[in-house]
Amino acid sequence: MNTNRLSSRMQEALIKQMTKEAHASQIFLSYGCWADVKGYGGIANFLYRHSQEERNHMIKFMRYILDRGGEARVEAIPAPPENPQNLTDAFNKVFEHEVDNTTAIYEIVNLSFEEKDWATWNFMQWFVKEQIEEEKLALELIDKLKIAGGDRATDESLFSLDKALEAAPDDVSLPQEATAENPS
Repeated sequence: MNTNRLSSRMQEALIKQMTKEAHASQIFLSYGCWADVKGYGGIANFLYRHSQEERNHMIKFMRYILDRGGEARVEAIPAPPENPQNLTDAFNKVFEHEVDNTTAIYEIVNLSFEEKDWATWNFMQWFVKEQIEEEKLALELIDKLKIAGGDRATDESLFSLDKALEAAPDDVSLPQEATAENPS
């Protein structure tokens, strides 16, 4: 008896996303190493934590595939891209990566809607919300660097930024959580 509750198309899409999350983990790990070498220990720590979060996302996809009776497959991932040229480049690449990942998440949501696979549609809503958070976090990195002076930032402002990111929480408030009493 076939107990797989996922269509073959859906299972392949979920495996592809599982692989994408693994690749994201490697990218952020690589960027963390780059930041560490440059002396940005706080930024490196932030990126290492983000790398682990992406790996956790990969595990969520793996577990979901298995829980739905599917067959999860671990696939090879490409090497991370070249190191960033500077912090502006690093933070812009983090944002671009998150936007690309959001697009991939939406493709699975669209497929689940098309197939009337409401279990997968429901599962994917967590990732839709997560991508709002991830994109906002990436935009905040870009904004913080701009405030520090961007590519012309002083050593002192970069030191402050590095320390702030080391202690920064890994999540951000979302618009759907805002109220009149607490708008941020």
